[in-house]
Amino acid sequence: MGLTYINVTIANPVNPKRVKRKKLLADSGALYSIVPKEVLRAVGIKPYGTETFTLADGSTIERKVGTAFLHINGRKAPSPVIFGEKEDGALLGIIALESLGFTIDPRTGKLKPTPLFLM
Repeated sequence: MGLTYINVTIANPVNPKRVKRKKLLADSGALYSIVPKEVLRAVGIKPYGTETFTLADGSTIERKVGTAFLHINGRKAPSPVIFGEKEDGALLGIIALESLGFTIDPRTGKLKPTPLFLM
């Protein structure tokens, strides 16, 4: 399987007409989505706080976090996002994927709808 890039429309949850499109790497190993801070600021999303994240080498970094409304393949949902710095990758994490009802098919590397259950 190769890398899976997804075209995502990122919208301001307060003013949904303010949108930007961005290609993000779908990463089922990443919990949160990382969107370049310039994109989030362009649509008027403001951070609600700062969190500390641990990197693979054990070091830690602080990043601002906020909420974006994400649209993919006709589905839309709010999701927490990290305000990415220049050195950060742009990722679509598992929280966003699950909120939108998608998984990554390991055979094809494409998004596939996940059955949504209510019990």
